[in-house]
Amino acid sequence: MSSININNTEDEYNLLIEFVHKHLDFHDAEIKSILDMHNIKLGVDCHFKSLPIDQSNTTSYNSTRRPFKLLSFSFSSIIDDQFSVCDGNIDEKETKKDKTINLVSSLSRCTLIRSVVELWGVGIDIDDCVTSIKNGNALQRHQSGKHLGSISNTKKYEERTWKIYVHTLGSTHTRDEQNDMRSKFSFLSFPGKVQMKDSDDEYLFIKEVELDNKGGAVYPRHSDSKQIIPENDSRPPLACYFGRVLGTSTLGRNWRANNRLEQYSLKKRAYLGPTSMDSELSLIMTNLAQIRKGSMAFDPFVGTGSILLTAALRGAYAFGTDIDLRVLRGRSQDENIATNFKQYGLPPPELVRSDNALYDRQYRNHLPLFDAIVTDPPYGIRAGARRTGSRKESVRPILDEHRHDHVAQTRPYIVSDVMADLLNVAAMTLKMGGRLVFVIPSMLDFNEDEDLPRHECLKLSSVCYQPLQTELGRRTVTMVKIKEYDEKKRSQYLENTWVNGAESAEKVANLRERLLEIAKLKPNYAEKAAARKQKRKANKDAKKKAKREQQEGITDGKSQWNSY
Repeated sequence: MSSININNTEDEYNLLIEFVHKHLDFHDAEIKSILDMHNIKLGVDCHFKSLPIDQSNTTSYNSTRRPFKLLSFSFSSIIDDQFSVCDGNIDEKETKKDKTINLVSSLSRCTLIRSVVELWGVGIDIDDCVTSIKNGNALQRHQSGKHLGSISNTKKYEERTWKIYVHTLGSTHTRDEQNDMRSKFSFLSFPGKVQMKDSDDEYLFIKEVELDNKGGAVYPRHSDSKQIIPENDSRPPLACYFGRVLGTSTLGRNWRANNRLEQYSLKKRAYLGPTSMDSELSLIMTNLAQIRKGSMAFDPFVGTGSILLTAALRGAYAFGTDIDLRVLRGRSQDENIATNFKQYGLPPPELVRSDNALYDRQYRNHLPLFDAIVTDPPYGIRAGARRTGSRKESVRPILDEHRHDHVAQTRPYIVSDVMADLLNVAAMTLKMGGRLVFVIPSMLDFNEDEDLPRHECLKLSSVCYQPLQTELGRRTVTMVKIKEYDEKKRSQYLENTWVNGAESAEKVANLRERLLEIAKLKPNYAEKAAARKQKRKANKDAKKKAKREQQEGITDGKSQWNSY
């Protein structure tokens, strides 16, 4: 098969983007949101190209699971300072024009990007990739250095140190095998010195193989006993790529390394709850919401503040509300929402105890305030939603002397109403072009075209699915405000939230009960349920005993002190 020419024209400049092999359904939505956020227009400034593939080798392969995307720009836009790929300080104005967009800085916002490569060659095998480089013009461009920027620390081509790294997805190769691969590119004859640490240019050879949902090789090269499996080893790769890695001087080859994301892990926070949103997904949601420095971000179901924290990390002014005063106050002075913010050197958020169902009664709503609303509403699996009110038909009036510290009674808040009120508040309070990002649970019978909540003032931007169990998943939905809110149409907005009315609304309600009914059909459910109940009781009793012993120890200590 002839080599693949990655440049359809002499002016093309192609970037190979490698994603981490997780949250697969979020890859497209996040990068498109980031491009739009930085005024990089798909279809005008750049476009996605199809990845190469040997069709004879992929009869059962789902191409959407490939952790790569090929993003193409015009080379003239790079050297004319519309865009920059300079590897210097990504916050520095390294070009002549203030409006220059640094692609390294822009793409580094993506939570799911592992690396970005200035693509020099691509093929269905390593020899094909070498031929592609020889037929292209990437080496000549690099020698001229016109696209490397004009910052003072850019070295001449002859002085630049370099190294070649071999990246084989889902398989392991010996050092000799990797050196054999490197030797294929000896024709490049870089004049600078080889430097394995902190080199000026890092080149990457990638051998792409088929991966499963967890990122492992579908046809592993080695068995569990570390022996090579000949039939798998002989399978040709899906594609081979070679190019120069961008951002190495500031981000390294792996943009997610060096504790860049792990530092925000939930495990490292002082205050958590059973429904705290995973830090990685929170960061993705803030990207879908296009939160940036100075944005006004709102979470109406703030809980322990995990989403609001990531919004603040992006530079937003953070405002959150919740109906549960205990969650807002935290467990103690050392375990609360503010201590999590303090842990990362962030100013404390503005927190208010209020009911999202009564937003229009509790706040002025005549002027849109928020750039983004990002939230994970309660949907009744781990924690049920509550709203102001009482189950009783008649309640006693609150005396005036108790009103200052009175906490209103609450009653159940059905999930369909939670979603309807959320969209209505977003339409009411978002600025034009502002974004609502929220999570909605769904089971296998959920139809995105008919069962997602809608609002006349909000346009659907993206829907990303995350499986949680065999029967249950959740969708992260992004909407953009496109129309001003009309208070006179409030009732109409709420009535039209669900396309099929009660039928659609029912699909996000009573999920706990539906999951329980499915679980009861599984073998040995009664025995397993009884064992879990017994374990929970034992844990509860152990906690009570430890607490009692601790209190007794404090009492004994006081008695001994008083005896002196």
